Amino acid sequence: QVQVAESGGGLVQAGGSLTLSCAASGRTFSTYVMGWWRQAPGKEREFVADITLSNDSTRYGDSVKGRFTISRGNARDTVVLQMNSLKPEDAAVYYCTVTTYGPHIYWGQGTQVTVSS
Repeated sequence: QVQVAESGGGLVQAGGSLTLSCAASGRTFSTYVMGWWRQAPGKEREFVADITLSNDSTRYGDSVKGRFTISRGNARDTVVLQMNSLKPEDAAVYYCTVTTYGPHIYWGQGTQVTVSS
């Protein structure tokens, strides 16, 4: 099993920045992708970004390209999502995902991001 823990959510004004962190623990030896999804009230879950740990290749959802950056954290099996130029429509619960070979996808419990206009 893999445990996933997010941190860093909170309240920010539109145009501001926020950094989310995610740490995976447990049986992480076969982790190959870590990423972020988000879900706003009444909306479907939306892909935000992910990173392939073997080569640091990244992908982004269209709505966040150019504003968000995903990167590996300093510690093993951690990733950071730097969110800049935040908009009210970025408000959502942000979930970290860990994909291991199998594949198996593990989800965190989510962290709330609120953007005030």
